[in-house]
Amino acid sequence: MDTSTPTTPHPHRLVMATADPIPSSSPAFGTPARPFRIPKANAPPPKTSILPILLPPSTLRPVAFRTFTRKHNLTISSSALQTLAAFVGKNCGSGWREEGLAERVLDEVAKIWKRAGGGVIVEEGKGASLKAILQSLEGSMSGGRVLAGRLNPHDGSIKTSRNGDGTRIESLTGHTNGSITTAPGDGDEDDSQLSLYPRTWLKVIAAFDVPRLTYNVDKKYFEATKSKPTLFPPPSHKTALFRDRYNLVYQRLLRNESFQTSSGITGVPLLQRSSSNLATQQSYKLTPIANLLGRNGTSHLLLGLLSISPTGDLSLVDLTGSVALDLSHARMIPEDGAWFAPGMIVLVDGVYEEEEMVKGSVLGGNTGVGGAIGGHFVGVSICGPPCERRDISLGTGNRRGGGEISSSGGFGWVDFLGLGSERAQGVRMRRIQEKCLRGDLDMTEPKSRLKVAVLSEVNLDNMRTLDALKKVFGVYNDLSRAERPQVFVMMGNFVQKAIISGGGRAGSIEYKEYFDSLAVVLSDFPALLQYSTFVFVPGDNDPWASAFSAGAASTIPRQPVPELFTSRIKRAFTAANSELGRSNSPEPVGEALWTSNPTHLTWFGPVHDIAIFRDDISGRLRRTAVDTKPDDEHDITMHEALDGPTDNAVSIAPEEEIDPVAQSNATKLGTGAATSMARKLVKTILDQGTISPFPLPLRPVLWDHGSALQLYPLPTALILADAEASPFCMTYEGCHVMNPGRLTPEGDIPIVRWVEYDVLRNRGKVREERY
Repeated sequence: MDTSTPTTPHPHRLVMATADPIPSSSPAFGTPARPFRIPKANAPPPKTSILPILLPPSTLRPVAFRTFTRKHNLTISSSALQTLAAFVGKNCGSGWREEGLAERVLDEVAKIWKRAGGGVIVEEGKGASLKAILQSLEGSMSGGRVLAGRLNPHDGSIKTSRNGDGTRIESLTGHTNGSITTAPGDGDEDDSQLSLYPRTWLKVIAAFDVPRLTYNVDKKYFEATKSKPTLFPPPSHKTALFRDRYNLVYQRLLRNESFQTSSGITGVPLLQRSSSNLATQQSYKLTPIANLLGRNGTSHLLLGLLSISPTGDLSLVDLTGSVALDLSHARMIPEDGAWFAPGMIVLVDGVYEEEEMVKGSVLGGNTGVGGAIGGHFVGVSICGPPCERRDISLGTGNRRGGGEISSSGGFGWVDFLGLGSERAQGVRMRRIQEKCLRGDLDMTEPKSRLKVAVLSEVNLDNMRTLDALKKVFGVYNDLSRAERPQVFVMMGNFVQKAIISGGGRAGSIEYKEYFDSLAVVLSDFPALLQYSTFVFVPGDNDPWASAFSAGAASTIPRQPVPELFTSRIKRAFTAANSELGRSNSPEPVGEALWTSNPTHLTWFGPVHDIAIFRDDISGRLRRTAVDTKPDDEHDITMHEALDGPTDNAVSIAPEEEIDPVAQSNATKLGTGAATSMARKLVKTILDQGTISPFPLPLRPVLWDHGSALQLYPLPTALILADAEASPFCMTYEGCHVMNPGRLTPEGDIPIVRWVEYDVLRNRGKVREERY
């Protein structure tokens, strides 16, 4: 019997050999051949293993700086850099530098951070969660690279939802470290389902709803105050109120070109008036007050708060100390162009004289109570800190209707009003504004213009006021819907005297009857009630602040008029809207909003910010301003002794830009003195960056809500209702300031005056009618 091995292969083994072109890994041992699987076209590539390394944060710092700061205008904190170094070392391995893996990963992290609405400083708690971003990114990486096909925010790892106004919110599922809020300024945002009625995007933000922000000097960024606001805060909050004001002005000053150190410039020139903008040829240097000791007879430039010392003398205070101030030889810059009163932050240029050089000095020792140093500071010139334009503060450059974001820094990522920052929502809101104003709606009327009618000092206890209101409402009632104002701002005082304090009379009942009379007048114009928003801002005579102030300056910010007195007006709006029958219409109905003083009126988020404040501020400035009486001969001698002739000296105070059309209206309504006073008022307030630059005994302020009084960044428009000043409209550093004055001026001629403001043109005009 033949026991030899047959030479014919097994049929199955033959098929395997011919079907698999790849030979066996070990033919000598007869191991079976493994079938070669061809990957599918859509299958992800195999995940390459990476050998983790320990990457020090200092080694990654240059790459992070190049990616985050230079490319994306972001600043990364030390803790975030340490987190990113651990992530890159774990997921990119040794190829993080040679293969450029780290730069690509950091670039993707920066993009997600900006889309998530994070702040300009990359760290935890700045609008997005860095840990959540890295956890989501780690699942889409292979071989140290981010796979674009797997990085999809809608693949189930990120949950998407929408707010009522269409804002998209994306939160990471499966993680408890935080959530990612996507800014609605992304280019792929779908705006087709959003309302295209302009009044939908109108928001009234009360002072108590404004985010409480404080400037962090170390981080050079704004931070939200974590403590809960109260009417009885600890005394340290009073000190923080003025310290925050000083730090805000100080950082704004150092950002100015005139205070940027440049090579080849020595010495500190005096502050003098220039022909136009800030001087770029000179470099100014600030001296802390504490550094004046031992520097007798030297000239310095000081930044401090004007105050009254316990001895009754004028002094200058900064964060290091205080010094007695002598302004008897000081020259104001510009000449008679601004007020300087205690409570304001000013720049003073002059000479320090030590105590032993001052005859009859009452200050003992080098330092006194409260850090006061001996001697005094003889001021040569005094001016306010230069104002900063809104686009410079936000770092957006000059962008009218959009534009590229500047790389010069700024606070564009800070949400100052709680509606979203300029860089997060500005682009999208401008796109929505264009759609709203293109006439996309199916309306018979042409596209509407955004107008605001501003009426101030509406004294309802004066019968002439009701007749004047009928005239104003009648003027707009005869116009088409496109030409009517979409907002009416009615500002107090709604009574001439603070009768709400009682005194044996039924003040509350009378006050309610006055608003009932206003409701009767409004009911005669249902077209205005159906398509307009009425905003009511109280004054010092309105409840309940007048119950204890008796008409004097009450504490600000102050609450709106209580609902106890406004029920009749609300019923008038309800009745007018019910007659129209628009219950299912997407167009917003007319409404009456009662807000605080001060308040903000915003349109399309951060695009249009209109600050509103009712106060007789010009009279308070005239009563408390410092009166300098310079001796011209002595002044010229001191200038020549310190810095030579004054012909080439330059001022750091910018000239105001006056709207010629609005200025002509103001000139017709008042004398040249009234126009000069209006310029002084506007320059004083905007340079100080606050609507209440006074000491607390003169104008009380709620300590925990002091940030609501700041004008930084500058609003696009400011309604500064002052009944003691003539009506005016003018623009200073891009901010349009308006004062409607009294609704019914004093005199025998029945005249009604108000301001009509065009939001898109950022220009207002004073209107006048006889009734």
